Amino acid sequence: MRKFVALLIAMVAAIAIRPLTAEAHVKWFTDLHPEKETIANIMSPLFMGLAVLVALVLAVLTQVLPSLSGWKLMQTVDLKLDGLRKYSFLLLKYGLAIAVLIQVLSGSLLVPEFEIQTQLQTILLWTSVILLLIPHHFATKAGAVVILIVCINVTMEAGLFHMLDYAFYVAIAGALLVEKTKLAPWGFPFLYLGTGLSLCWVAVEKWIYPIMALDIIENHGVPTFGFSPDAFVVMAAFIEFVVGYLLVVGILNRVLSLVLTGIFVSTTMLFGITELVGHFAIHIILLIFIIEGVSFYKPPIQMHKKRLDQIVFVSLNFIFTLATIILIYYRFAN
Repeated sequence: MRKFVALLIAMVAAIAIRPLTAEAHVKWFTDLHPEKETIANIMSPLFMGLAVLVALVLAVLTQVLPSLSGWKLMQTVDLKLDGLRKYSFLLLKYGLAIAVLIQVLSGSLLVPEFEIQTQLQTILLWTSVILLLIPHHFATKAGAVVILIVCINVTMEAGLFHMLDYAFYVAIAGALLVEKTKLAPWGFPFLYLGTGLSLCWVAVEKWIYPIMALDIIENHGVPTFGFSPDAFVVMAAFIEFVVGYLLVVGILNRVLSLVLTGIFVSTTMLFGITELVGHFAIHIILLIFIIEGVSFYKPPIQMHKKRLDQIVFVSLNFIFTLATIILIYYRFAN
């Protein structure tokens, strides 16, 4: 049984690393005007087949994961990481400060897609950095409020559904705002939720606007490992969506974070400084996920006691979530 679990995890990691070598916010690396694909073309036989396959794999994964907790190596690693949890908020706070500082110095407004256009925006970003660096929780909350103000300002210009790509900034600010309050236990679950949904939303972009991802593959020499570019984009988006989904439902978060961190490092080597500037905050979040695990989070699957009920729940819930986000994105995104 343990060999099977190890093999399954290795396969998931290998599959993830391959297609997601091309993972990035595609809007950062192409000047093409986004053109929506038709629903009929999106729901291709490859897409439908992968959706069913992923649903089944997730169902199996939830059944074999409990055996991991009995491994001595896993218990040792978990114990060491648990001892680092006291630094999680500090890491989130100062990591956000560094991420914003990098954005200011590069002339970007939170992400490379948006440039600083006014002196007020520069002042707000510098103010947030200074407040976040002050070692007091009131200053931290003030810095988080400033970040939220910046997010609202950008959202008013770019649109709500466009900014869902970067929901992780709102999630970070929300987690910092509830520090040392009665709502503090909800801070990291909110961070998981915001980051997971952000990854899911970005993944759907590759299905709705595949022309942009295909342009990146062609112009940046992204390896497709023998797959056609069209099929490669579909698979890459699926893996990215699955990672975001699993972060939300609280399954395998430490392993996922390690895999995803390696992926982001590889994309930084491929796409250069722009990728590093835009995803520094994500690196901090993933590092926190590695430390925190899911000790605070009770996965919804635990509502069901029978294995068959769990398998049905996980499979159908994934299909429902996938369909819902695609339809919302297709209807409202520009």
